[in-house]
Amino acid sequence: MASVLLIEDDASVREGLELALRRQAHTVHTAESGELGLEKLRVFQPDIVVLDLMLPGIDGFETCRRIRSAGEVPIIMLTARSDDFDIVAGLEAGADDYVTKPIEPRVLDARIRAVLRRAVSEKPATDDAAGERHGGLVIDRAGLVVTKNGEPVSLTPTELKLLLELSRTPGQVYSRQQILSAVWDHDYLGDSRLVDACVQRLRAKIEDVPAKPEHVQTVRGFGYRFGRS
Repeated sequence: MASVLLIEDDASVREGLELALRRQAHTVHTAESGELGLEKLRVFQPDIVVLDLMLPGIDGFETCRRIRSAGEVPIIMLTARSDDFDIVAGLEAGADDYVTKPIEPRVLDARIRAVLRRAVSEKPATDDAAGERHGGLVIDRAGLVVTKNGEPVSLTPTELKLLLELSRTPGQVYSRQQILSAVWDHDYLGDSRLVDACVQRLRAKIEDVPAKPEHVQTVRGFGYRFGRS
């Protein structure tokens, strides 16, 4: 189903997840450290990376940042604790989603499939070949291309899905729960950290002044909306 790069230093966890993912028809490459993972990333070019945060040498946070700086391959991080600091730091480093240990392989497989669906689930919603123009930002839904002032904007599948969902109805306010359901497919977690971290990363790419966003605006106490106020 997908080519997965699993970066995990615990041999028993790594071997167990590799076996479980192969049973789900995924192709799996493994690495026991961040350094080796970065090397294999260049060689195998996987569809998705599953990354443990607690790694020897280059830790998972720095590995995540390096993966993200090199491209937009989706990243699911594994954390031994549901600690807010670890989760937020991992999301801000560029992860698309997370799973806490002990890991249920079926949950991880579902998260992998959900992340990868974001890249292919959008259907053209406009006949305008030039795309939707919002100031200097142009969104081409048919081609899944976003440009800012004529230059392409490189977005992860999650960031792209978030932008497409919010911009579909400019001015409409979406709660974090609505966004979780539409973008992450697991709103039952009630985890607004996923939404807030992704919004922060998206703003850094599409806003002229991320601290004063014109496109993705916060509606205090509720959620977000797309469009100039």
